[in-house]
Amino acid sequence: MAGAGLRAAARRWLPCRGHGGPRAASSSPSCPGCGPPGPGAHCPGAPRSAPAPTPAGGAELSAHLWARYQDMRRLVHDLLPPEVCSLLNPAAIYANNEISLRDVEVYGFDYDYTLAQYADALHPEIFSAARDILIEHYKYPEGIRKYDYDPSFAIRGLHYDIQKSLLMKIDAFHYVQLGTAYRGLQPVPDEEVIDLYGGTQHIPLYQMSGFYGKGPSIKQFMDIFSLPEMALLSCVVDHFLGHGLEFDQAHLYKDVTDAIRDVHVKGLMYQWIERDMEKYILRGDETFAVLSRLVAHGKQLFLITNSPFSFVDKGMRHMVGPDWRQLFDVVIVQADKPSFFTDRRKPFRKLDEKGSLHWDRITRLEKGKIYRQGNLYDFLRLTEWRGPRVLYFGDHLYSDLADLMLRHGWRTGAIIPELEREIRIINTEQYMHSLTWQQALTGLLERMQTYQDAESRQVLAAWMKERQELRCITKALFNAQFGSIFRTFHNPTYFSRRLVRFSDLYMASLSCLLNYRVDFTFYPRRTPLQHEAPLWMDQLCTGCMKTPFLSDMAHIR
Repeated sequence: MAGAGLRAAARRWLPCRGHGGPRAASSSPSCPGCGPPGPGAHCPGAPRSAPAPTPAGGAELSAHLWARYQDMRRLVHDLLPPEVCSLLNPAAIYANNEISLRDVEVYGFDYDYTLAQYADALHPEIFSAARDILIEHYKYPEGIRKYDYDPSFAIRGLHYDIQKSLLMKIDAFHYVQLGTAYRGLQPVPDEEVIDLYGGTQHIPLYQMSGFYGKGPSIKQFMDIFSLPEMALLSCVVDHFLGHGLEFDQAHLYKDVTDAIRDVHVKGLMYQWIERDMEKYILRGDETFAVLSRLVAHGKQLFLITNSPFSFVDKGMRHMVGPDWRQLFDVVIVQADKPSFFTDRRKPFRKLDEKGSLHWDRITRLEKGKIYRQGNLYDFLRLTEWRGPRVLYFGDHLYSDLADLMLRHGWRTGAIIPELEREIRIINTEQYMHSLTWQQALTGLLERMQTYQDAESRQVLAAWMKERQELRCITKALFNAQFGSIFRTFHNPTYFSRRLVRFSDLYMASLSCLLNYRVDFTFYPRRTPLQHEAPLWMDQLCTGCMKTPFLSDMAHIR
């Protein structure tokens, strides 16, 4: 068991009486690990008459630092038995906020990438069609046709600086993660990135403060359909730069965006999916199981989607059957989210089976009928579905979830398909060991930085280099260019910040609901703030654990 390995390691480190930090079982009472390791270091719980011996300096001090390094390597190895991996479940639901499904009476859903999960095979089709539109309708160079879609290039949540033609990953504090800035398909050197932003990695708030991820010059790519858009944008820029062609960055960005939009507006994507639903729609039987289960337990359901009825109808018939509308109390198509949530002016209109609009005024929303456009304010007035008894699921943090949580108090669930793959990577032994050693090494650097003689600085520089190499290795496990969608090297990404802000729950797919009772309560784990004495690995491995209950580590997720 993992707990046995942790307890074995715990026996090597005992709490220092009166302080709570660990000390080596055979050490003197002075507990050198509790304070900075330089001269004068002292544990408040130990007698001052027994100070820790300090190396004289030079080679002796360098040997002391490397001895601490080796001790830490052994401790990390002891703390991570093989069983500690594979602890996270890719099919689990993760909570940002406490929520009891017992209190939820009404469930709402988006359609694309929520009720209907699409195969990645759709992305090359979107890329190729938009590329051909650029060439044939926008008269872009024929040479662009040589580019094919690369599914391993971009990740969701990236930002694009239009005027600088930079695709990059930004953390929760608005800093560019160095090593993740690309112009076209080529990485931009860190020094150039810093120079472009006035000697800093920081992106000013006013440039990216738009509520829906659209600042005056920077756009964030938030939905899964944006993956082929980022790929095409990068390929077109790559072609223009590689051939020395002058171009206006704003025009190029708009043309690519419009070409991608045309793929949707002209119905090309809908046609591909409708022609081969077995190929493109995933987990349809699980969607049917989720909806049927909720209805069987007396829950009310509604659908609000931007997709047209004919497309939704064909997809739902494929997944659920011809009577799918009987599962929903309200069905709204072509809703024009996010305007649906904020614009009071658009009224609901009823559609018939052939998709023709009716002209009569809507005074109630009837089960089995189809409605188009409308707005949330009329929806709330007609249904009286308000506040936390409503739980709405969607894949787009801005267009689907933000307004509902912040303005209307609904509970929200984010569908993040990438979560399944990322958890499988996190569960690997390579990731677990790399990350744990990286954290331990960071703690050692922090505590040993008081040594500033020439030999010690060389040791610290070697550790800094190793730490950077570890960070790059960990990043590349997820994506060679941009890493994880949830993390920069150590901070949450800007995407993660929005995920936490706009969703009560998040999961890889709607089918994760099948793993929980309909009255289940989700409790978020207490995320430690920096001052709350968390059980950090670096504190453990540098002899400065702030809590003595090491044997309980096995029970902490």
